[in-house]
Order: sequence, then C-alpha cells, then structure tokens
Amino acid sequence: MDIVLNFFYAYLPQAPVSTAASLCCAAATDSADRVSRLPDDLLRHVVSFLPAKDGARTTVLSSRWRHLWRSAPLILVDTHLLPGGDSERRPARAGKASRAVTNAVSAALEAHPGPFPFASLTCSFMVDADYGLLARWFQLLATKGVHELVFVNRPSPLPDLHLPSAIFSCASLRRLCIGAWVLPDTAALRRRAAFPNLRELLLGCVIMEDKDLEFVLTVSPVLEILTVTGSLNPLRARLTNHSLRCVQFSLSIMKEIAVVDTPNLERLLLWKNWNERHGLSNIITTVEIGHVPKLRVPGYLEPGVHLLQIGNTIIKAGTKASMHTTVPSIQMLAVQLQFGFCGEVEMLPSFLRCFPSVETLVVESRAHREILSSVSLKIFRETSLIECVRSHLKILAFHELQGNHNEFDFLTFVAENARRLERMFIMVKSKLSYAERRVVVAGVGILYSAIWASRDCNVQYKISSYPVGAGTWGLRSVSDLSLDDPFEAFRGV
Repeated sequence: MDIVLNFFYAYLPQAPVSTAASLCCAAATDSADRVSRLPDDLLRHVVSFLPAKDGARTTVLSSRWRHLWRSAPLILVDTHLLPGGDSERRPARAGKASRAVTNAVSAALEAHPGPFPFASLTCSFMVDADYGLLARWFQLLATKGVHELVFVNRPSPLPDLHLPSAIFSCASLRRLCIGAWVLPDTAALRRRAAFPNLRELLLGCVIMEDKDLEFVLTVSPVLEILTVTGSLNPLRARLTNHSLRCVQFSLSIMKEIAVVDTPNLERLLLWKNWNERHGLSNIITTVEIGHVPKLRVPGYLEPGVHLLQIGNTIIKAGTKASMHTTVPSIQMLAVQLQFGFCGEVEMLPSFLRCFPSVETLVVESRAHREILSSVSLKIFRETSLIECVRSHLKILAFHELQGNHNEFDFLTFVAENARRLERMFIMVKSKLSYAERRVVVAGVGILYSAIWASRDCNVQYKISSYPVGAGTWGLRSVSDLSLDDPFEAFRGV
C-alpha cells in the first residue's frame, strides 16, 4: 500500500506557487512606497502568486492592502501551512500538526470569497467524525469556484469513510486528483453533468465499484484524461465516452478493461496491474478493444497474460488476421512479456498481427520470478510473416534484455523481415549472470551476421540505468498528449 501511495504522491501536479522562492529588490534611494501606488488589478495579480499564508499577511501592511487578499484568487496548498512550509514534512501520523493544518484550511475556505485556481489538500488525517467538515469544504469550494483540486487522505482509505457526494457539486473543476478515499456510493445520485468542465481525472489508492467509475464518466461530458492508479478492489472498466483521449490504469486489480465506444481515444495505457503474474491466480485481465477509430498508442499489452479481445473475437495463439481481428489505426505499440515462458512467447505473434500498421514497437522483457530454461523455443523461426513487421515497422525499442535465447530469436526475426526498419535500440539489463552474459554475447553475434531486410537500419546498444522492474513508464509522460514517445522508450539516446 505504501509503495502505491508513494508512486501516487510522486505524480501529483505541482503547485503553481512555492514557499522556497526568494525575493530581492534594487536598493532604494528614498523611503517612498512605490509598490502600493500600483493599480489594484496588478497588485491582486501579485498577491495571487503568493502562498496562502504570505498572501494573508499582506492585509496588515496598510489600509491600501487590506482588501486585496480577499479580492485576489487564492492558491491554497496545505503543506504551505505547515511550520516549515515543506511538502517533504507532511505529518507522518495524526496529531497536533495535522489537526492545526486542517483547522487552517477550514479558516481559509471560510474567510476567502474565492475563486481558488488551485487547491492541494494532502496533510489531513480524516476519520468518520470529520464527515461533516468534509462536506462543508466541498460546499465552500463549489460555491466559491475551484479549478484544480488535489485531495488526498492520509494514510490510506478507511473502509467505512466515503468521500462526501458533495464533491459532485464542484462544477467549476477542470482537473481533479483524488487519493486514498472510498468513492461515494453513486447508486442514488442523479446522473447530470456534475463536472461540466472537468478535463483530467486522477484516482489513486481508491476503493470504488464498477458503477462508481461509470457514474463519474457519465457526469464528466468533456473529460479527456482518465488515470487510475491503485484501485484496491477488483474492477471492470467498460468505457463508453466520446470525449476521452487518454486512459491509463496502473497498479490496480483489473478484471476487465474494455474501450467499447470511445471514438476520440488516442492512448490506452496499462502498467503493472495485479493479475495472475503477480500472485492473484483468480484474476485474469480481459482487454477488449471496440470502436476506437483514433486509437494510436496502446500498451503495455501482456501476451499470454492479458486476454485480448478485438470486437467479438478473442485472440488466441494462431489466430489469423482479418478485418474482424485487427485495429489498423494503431501506429505505436508497447508490449511486456517474459521470454522464458512459452505461453507468453507463443502469443506475441498473434498480438502483433492484430495491429498491422504499427511503425514503432516497444518491447519490455520482464524479469523472471523463477529460474527458467534458456533453451530457445524456436517459435519465431516457425512464425509466418507479420504484416506490421514486414511492411510498416520503422523503429524497435527493446528494453531490459535479460539474456534469453528467445529474445534474440525475436530480434533476429525482426531484423530478417522488417523491410522498412530504420532503427533498432536495445537496452541490456544492468545486472546479468555469467550465463546470461554468454547468451548476450552469442546473440549479438547472431544478430550481426543475420541477413537484414533493411540495409539502412541503425542498431544501438545501451546498458539499462533503470532499477530492476522500474521500466520506462511514467504517469506524466503518458498523459502528456504533446509527447510523441509516451513510454519514454528512447530517453537518453
């Protein structure tokens, strides 16, 4: 749980103001107060970029400043209300410090008329007795206008403490990050546009039912980015939404991820969701791809672990490509697999046949949890041609090469069949055993002597700098739709 929470904290949006900023001014030749002579609008703009505590202090400067703090937008970050004003010093447990911050937040919300362009509330330890206070906070934020809200309970979701349904009254929200909460029971709530302006939603370490996620999507008609990291109970996510552009699920217990009707979806990202590979033998994740005409980037798909369904067809080893089993819009694909497991290696060709237009392929070789035979399965030597490899593939990024014969069988297959291949980038795991190093040396030799289908391919090798199991994926890069490489597959190259 702590690992997931720390991962979530690392990707929370940064506050637009800081207590660490320093101020300086030129030496004055007289004692005239020139700043107070500036127009009110300009002074409000200056005050709005001060931490809440410093902004409130300006009211005692002079009568000229007394009304400015209340008439300027307020950026409220509760870590700035700590004695040190340092987000690294969030109280480790409930006590006087956390309760003092909670009281200060209540006072600021009551005193300031708004609006609140950004509010980050991550220090409070909320319990059942605080439910009325929570409802009051959301009532004030809704009335006074909050645009971006980060709201994280500490230390983790309490089974009986639900987030107040009053959160759905915050119609001004554009970005919402909820962490360590049980979502409200939405069964009795009205299905209206509660979040008519919400464009980005991040849910971390949450407990929610299938119907709750469906409700949130229904009441968010312009939502573009949905991120769920650390859903703590088994979830079936069936997405029917015409505004979504990017969806990602990570570190969650997922039974099903179905993009049923998402005509504007561009990215579908899955990362380290808990399933049978992670000890949950009763969890098999179905990934269903339906109406997604703009989908360009899916990943990380896990052949042999994910049950892939295209339309009404479940993809199996040996499934042939047809108009009913392919998604031609996809141009960049990322997959993860353990090359020492026969079932996963056998499914890789079938997965690749589903995406005939792929130009950039990212493959991450997963570390094995047990000692497996390194004997080549010769699957790729017997594989028939794959359309994306033969006709479209331009770039292959192979990450965390483990020193397995099947890895080099795959790389050689690509080298000998990819006619348009321009670049092959291979990142080798930093710590290899003696036997694995021998496989790598032999494999490099075989790959070098292969008859390459493309004469102009540039091959690069690099030792991995990532911690074991860390990979190349990050919440921010994936949700940044301006990045061409959301997997950061070529970082540092």
